[in-house]
Amino acid sequence: MHAGAHPDPLGQATEDFLRLRPRLFGIAYRILGSAAEAEDVLQETWVRWQNTDRDAVHEPGAFLTTVTTRLAINLAQSARVRRETYVGPWLPEPVDTAADPQLGAERAEAVEMAVLLVLEKLNAMERTAYVLREAFDYPYGRVAEILETSTANARQLVSRARRHLADERRERVDPATHRRLLEVFLSAARTGDLAVLEDVLTADVVSYSDGGGIRGASKIPVVGRLHVSRYLAAFAPRFWPQAETRWVEANGRPAVLVLAAGTPAALLSVDVCAEGIDRIMWVMNPAKLTPYVASLAD
Repeated sequence: MHAGAHPDPLGQATEDFLRLRPRLFGIAYRILGSAAEAEDVLQETWVRWQNTDRDAVHEPGAFLTTVTTRLAINLAQSARVRRETYVGPWLPEPVDTAADPQLGAERAEAVEMAVLLVLEKLNAMERTAYVLREAFDYPYGRVAEILETSTANARQLVSRARRHLADERRERVDPATHRRLLEVFLSAARTGDLAVLEDVLTADVVSYSDGGGIRGASKIPVVGRLHVSRYLAAFAPRFWPQAETRWVEANGRPAVLVLAAGTPAALLSVDVCAEGIDRIMWVMNPAKLTPYVASLAD
């Protein structure tokens, strides 16, 4: 073998890719709100990485981040079209963050279900700029490079996203308060206790059921304290008697896995502000629930 030849060029490529994989997944997942779509992006990034002249790449991290991010943006733009035909409310696909609370990032930013739900309303560029800056702490110059835009525009994209989040989301509570309110809510939902439900919900609470068209999931969000309380109370006798619950973690927050006859039926998570619970999210679509439950078993 002549001097300078790589004894195992693909071995090094694999090593670089695997080292960066948690970060790449964290970026793609936050942009797409879907673990399955993020995995597709990583698969495509890996193929491109294998077919790249890697000797010409000075920084594998920079190269792989750029490729992953741009592929995720493209997919987000086509996903938006697909989501317009989605039956009922769309919620992000939950991920188990127990092992990696920050999901490959510098900070556990933009990983909560409610944040991803709000970010979904932004265009893909705004969402991506926010994710790169707030979760991964990339300088604006680097964000601009990845997005092929100016630094000034990168700043503007991030500040638009921040403003949108601030408009849509009140100040959050600490994890202990979050868990306590979810416990109170769960017990009131199970017994159909209207008084307690009305006590823990904010006036403008919204309940989203993502069933992707399955039976029993509300096709439209239920809005307002009174409507949500009555809806849950009506739902209680049919849903809860044969259900068992298990506390889990999803997207950096405590959540409740609901099982019916041993089969996962829903993942319940809430968003809590100082006034109470203002978003209730039921992930019921098996395509989202099954992979999440499988990841818990690891």
